[in-house]
Amino acid sequence: MNPLHDVQLYLLDMDGTFYLGDHLLPGALEFLDKVRASGRRFCFLTNNSSKSRGAYLDKLAALGARVSEQEMFTSGDATLEYLEMAGISKDILLIGTPSLEAQFAAAGYRLDSPAPQAVVLGFDTTITYQKLTALCDAVRAGLPYIATHPDFNCPVPGGFIPDIGAVIAFVRAATGRDPDLVVGKPNAMIAQAAARRAGLPVEQLCMVGDRLYTDIALGQNCPVKTALVLCGETTPDQAAQSDIRSTVTAQNLAELLEYLD
Repeated sequence: MNPLHDVQLYLLDMDGTFYLGDHLLPGALEFLDKVRASGRRFCFLTNNSSKSRGAYLDKLAALGARVSEQEMFTSGDATLEYLEMAGISKDILLIGTPSLEAQFAAAGYRLDSPAPQAVVLGFDTTITYQKLTALCDAVRAGLPYIATHPDFNCPVPGGFIPDIGAVIAFVRAATGRDPDLVVGKPNAMIAQAAARRAGLPVEQLCMVGDRLYTDIALGQNCPVKTALVLCGETTPDQAAQSDIRSTVTAQNLAELLEYLD
């Protein structure tokens, strides 16, 4: 029996799963078309908080993918949802790109407050030593410390660049503190939020991604199915040796198409 036969919503990682840099990976557009044709749905679920939802939609459109706002959910979106639900002050220190800053400012957050009440760490490809110092000062002062996701590396053409996990390690070395909460995958709360948005039980979701410790580990923290693709960060040897197991494994989205029949 097809282990994904009852999946109604595919959660798709982006970097290393759907595209790499500015190039689509094999089967990317075909996968979206076949999901739609089968009566199922998809939602891009990315830990990468360096871009806003709008910026990702623009990138996907440039690559030929027709995606609506409801078919995109980032760790930045999930972090904003958590901050609202938790009643966190609107005065925060945000370490992030201009795109993420604009998203938080549009949601009413004051990013230039002289007395921030919490610190949020995103994947900041514009990070400076000044930002790192301000981040460590805020964490050392005991402010609530929230990270959008835990990824150590972000796949790019030709290799990887350091992601937020490397900054978390830097802050730990300097302050002795880890984030109070890491919102993105593999935290169950981001899958639960996606399920609520879709009006589905989490058991009818499948997370498709290339990272064992985020995408696939999500299946250990909540009852979503998982599909590992080997076109990004995880190698076949790493997958074989890991204790983190996916429901199915495929080379890429093209090979995963067979599970949609």
